[in-house]
Amino acid sequence: MKYRIISVTEFKQNCSLVWCESTHEGALIDPGGDANKILRIVKKQAVRLKKILLTHGHIDHVGAARLIADKLQIPIIGPHKDDKYWLELLPKEAREFSMPRLDKLEPNRWLSDGSRIKIGNKYLSTLHCPGHTPGHVVFYQKKSKVAFVGDVIFKNSIGRTDFPGGCHQTLMQSINNKLLPLGDSFSFIPGHGPVSTLGKERQNNPFLI
Repeated sequence: MKYRIISVTEFKQNCSLVWCESTHEGALIDPGGDANKILRIVKKQAVRLKKILLTHGHIDHVGAARLIADKLQIPIIGPHKDDKYWLELLPKEAREFSMPRLDKLEPNRWLSDGSRIKIGNKYLSTLHCPGHTPGHVVFYQKKSKVAFVGDVIFKNSIGRTDFPGGCHQTLMQSINNKLLPLGDSFSFIPGHGPVSTLGKERQNNPFLI
């Protein structure tokens, strides 16, 4: 499975374009905004988008999801249903951040722990990793040893837990019991900032030592 990171909006959010190299069918993970920029890169990469995947419901990760989904007539998949609160809050969040108007969003399919998503001839697996938000999920591909972790963990840091529904203890359980067991060799693409590996974070992340 191939991927390309697209940095969007003033939040410098990592939207990920992922695709199957044999079919060139792909998906967008967390298109937080800048829809035109995203679609230009998708076209340049010659990927046929088939779905949009969401790790969680925060506006900086879902801001362009409905626009792109409607334009291409593709489904929105994820996050876990426990993030319904955040997806219903999008109109208020858009006003507060002076972003373009957004409606409440409900995905075509909610995800749960162990859900699988087909992309061409490849599959992404899902881990329910609450803590940053109650319905946060992580996508990973075992063969490629790559995970798309949203705002669960970052290089030398972890996700905030001071938002409604956040919980530091729950987040640490998600990291220690769900993410780290994937293995030290797994690379991860966070929602913001540089790529790292689980092994490096196990050794160097001050929140995990």
